[in-house]
Amino acid sequence: MTKSLLARHRAAMPSWQALYYDEPIEIVAGEGRHVTDADGNTYLDFFAGILTNAIGYDVAEISDAIRRQVDTGILHTSTLYLIRQQVELAERIGELSGMTNPKVFFTGSGTEANETALMLATQYRRSNQVLALRNSYHGRAFGTLGVTGNRGWSASSLSPVKVSYVHGGYRYRSPFRDLSDADYIAACVDDLREVIETTTAGDVACMIAEPIQGVGGFATPPDGLFGAFAEVLEEYGILLISDEVQTGWGRTGEHFWGIQAHGVVPAAMTFAKGLGNGLAIGGVVADAELMDCLTANSISTFGGNPISTAGAGAALSYLLDHDLQGNAAKLGTRLLDGLRAHAQRCALIGDVRGKGLMIGVELVEPGTRTPAAASATRVMELAKRHGLLVGKGGLHGNVLRLAPPMTLTEEEAAQALQILTDTMTLAEQELHR
Repeated sequence: MTKSLLARHRAAMPSWQALYYDEPIEIVAGEGRHVTDADGNTYLDFFAGILTNAIGYDVAEISDAIRRQVDTGILHTSTLYLIRQQVELAERIGELSGMTNPKVFFTGSGTEANETALMLATQYRRSNQVLALRNSYHGRAFGTLGVTGNRGWSASSLSPVKVSYVHGGYRYRSPFRDLSDADYIAACVDDLREVIETTTAGDVACMIAEPIQGVGGFATPPDGLFGAFAEVLEEYGILLISDEVQTGWGRTGEHFWGIQAHGVVPAAMTFAKGLGNGLAIGGVVADAELMDCLTANSISTFGGNPISTAGAGAALSYLLDHDLQGNAAKLGTRLLDGLRAHAQRCALIGDVRGKGLMIGVELVEPGTRTPAAASATRVMELAKRHGLLVGKGGLHGNVLRLAPPMTLTEEEAAQALQILTDTMTLAEQELHR
């Protein structure tokens, strides 16, 4: 059955629509943090639909909220009409944003959210110049590809914006990697100022940045980096946009938004993924003056529709009521400590990084910093064989990405850690055979 579906997928879908595993799986059921494939195999899910199923599977409170909306017969109306759940969710997100006078616009995805943020910033500043980070990823649309600093995910050199890339997000392979946190930040700030002075006309619209680079392999800069950047940006009137598509909703554990680790409130934040727990929803929260700067009409046909906002509202309530941010902090620390301890014994591991339940393990050829992409693929296959699904990313495709639902239990964290350490040890041993 799976082989037949795979053949049909390859015939009907584009070749660049990637699939995980030598034998891709079809996930047909889920409960808690576990999913089951079409062949009846059950797995502990440590990637959560690319961080999207933040609460987990078959959560009654969320499913019931969706059913109640379905029972009304209204699945869609568009933003041309009032949507009560949309207004209520916008009010809650505004309160959580930390901004003085926030407004929210909903979209259908994180890509569309980042496109909207770029449109707002370039219109507000009357400039098409944008600063972005090397190794970044912000989506697969025309504008967001233009600000993606990762060649593996940048399908076109064409762009509606003029982009200059700065250092800072990816420390492990940075020329400043061996500096102290303070000196690393200072070096990146110097680079930022030089890039503004030498590669732009000065009137830059914005900088867009992920507090932790998701597709880039959960690359995690020192706390305070973006706060230091913000001081320079303010000198030039440049807006800071925080891409919270992967870092939002408490996943990093220590803060509700990833940018809060840097002591700065950005001009805008984009969000998506975990808010909907699988439903398609994204958006932008920004200061009212920035949000209201457009002079032409604009809508989002599907953004903030009754189904997605009903489900997202229930997911947000569940997340807050059950302190999933605190759970992410506690279990994330245990996973990070365990993986870092294993790195002392496993030469395949070059770096363990991240915060909360957003962890990257960069694999290298033993004794070097040469990316070991084949080993990352091998560990993924071995982990799947042992009942664990993990993600993969990084500039070189050599980083294991761990981001389970935030309802993860202590027993499940221990199980995943054991599988990961065992499979990485086995993958390293295979290199020497």
